[in-house]
Amino acid sequence: MTSQLVALCFDANDPHRLASFWGGFLGWEMVDDPHEGFTLLPSDDTGFRIRCVPSEKKKTGQNQTHFDLTSTSLEDQQRTVARALELGARHLDIGQGPDAAHVVLADPEGNEFDVIEPGNNFLADCGFIGALASDGSQEVGYFWSAALGWPLVWDQDQETAIRSPHGGPKITWGGPPVAPKTGKNRLHFDLAPPADGDQQAEVDRLISLGAKRIDIGQGEVSHVVMADPDGNEFCVFPR
Repeated sequence: MTSQLVALCFDANDPHRLASFWGGFLGWEMVDDPHEGFTLLPSDDTGFRIRCVPSEKKKTGQNQTHFDLTSTSLEDQQRTVARALELGARHLDIGQGPDAAHVVLADPEGNEFDVIEPGNNFLADCGFIGALASDGSQEVGYFWSAALGWPLVWDQDQETAIRSPHGGPKITWGGPPVAPKTGKNRLHFDLAPPADGDQQAEVDRLISLGAKRIDIGQGEVSHVVMADPDGNEFCVFPR
């Protein structure tokens, strides 16, 4: 049995504003989060929620993970970019160059995302959220494949990708060089044990796969904070 990916969690200085942006952009319903902040409920096959939780820390540097959003045509790509800008996004230069076919944007808190050009074969069978594109090692791709029970759909030149058997976005890792980690990631995964599973048993299983428990000052909470083999934080909530 494997963990369930429940949510992608954003640390946010203004959770309501950030949730309003992504909810309006994706067309997902925004509700109060049962823990803190706001939750977005998917209206498509994404398979996990988006949580925006309060954080006083400001964003520094590029995120370890970002969305790759798909397009069906050049006009569709332009409409997506225009809609994002209207809702509060901005263009971002991360060195992609003027000839790049994809468009790099940042949400109202500076979190990067890409609007991919039409005809991208790797994302051809994916929905609007084509992938969670991540900086990471081959080892961490193998870890998450085993942790979630999602098969590898790409494993070449130390680049890896996994996808749920039920569809939805791919999760990709670009292989070396992996940027050095300089602080807590602003995006992390929230997991839950399998339906008939136990939180502690699942934590033990994840440790056996290469994860470790960590202390980020979370205090007395119901969830367990962990790090994957690349040091990326994630949480395991009780069922």
